[in-house]
Amino acid sequence: MNTLKPTGQRAKNAMSVLWIVLGMEIISLISNYFQYDLLHRAKNGAQITSLEVAANDIRVNIVTVVYAIVYIVCVVMFIQWFRRAYYNLHVKVPNLLFTDGWAAGSWFVPIINLYRPYQIMRELHEETIDLCEKKEVSSRGLSTDLLGWWWFCWLVSTTLGRVVNRISMDAESISQLENGTIAGMIHNFFSIPLTLLILKIIYDYSKVEPILFDLKEEEEKVEKLIEE
Repeated sequence: MNTLKPTGQRAKNAMSVLWIVLGMEIISLISNYFQYDLLHRAKNGAQITSLEVAANDIRVNIVTVVYAIVYIVCVVMFIQWFRRAYYNLHVKVPNLLFTDGWAAGSWFVPIINLYRPYQIMRELHEETIDLCEKKEVSSRGLSTDLLGWWWFCWLVSTTLGRVVNRISMDAESISQLENGTIAGMIHNFFSIPLTLLILKIIYDYSKVEPILFDLKEEEEKVEKLIEE
């Protein structure tokens, strides 16, 4: 028989890295603005020194590398939490729509990754709220209200990220670099609220986790009384 597995530490790990991601998004936005200002001045005929260009390139490269590393770590931490939370729901609720493996794998399957993670996240919230209501315990304010905004920002941010990468790789002129930098700033503007939404979602759900364990203990006590 499957048993509940705590997600508290995984939630803390994911939220800790997400705060770092939020900081990197802000740093990236500032860095992109400085690059845009440099390119805009160069485009308008201002005198740009080689030192300014070199300093800009070094800053951008450092921010890009650090951001990539932090982002990858964040993805791993989030998916670990997401899968564990869905696994625990399987222990409490039979016949869910997907296996807990899909909570991790659905992010990497083309086309399916456009909708299935959202379906799983919504089911995670709805079934947990429903379980609390059936057991007549508080769901501690857990809600599905932010999930649509979270997924919208995720899709927009992901699409913009690909656009930025494509423009940056193909850019050969100052105008093209400028357009890529503007796209990068727009990407940051969507990624910042996205990060805050994910933080809110994990935090809210992690508050409910102890309830699942309390319900499990109550059920075990009832079973022992029946056996006796």
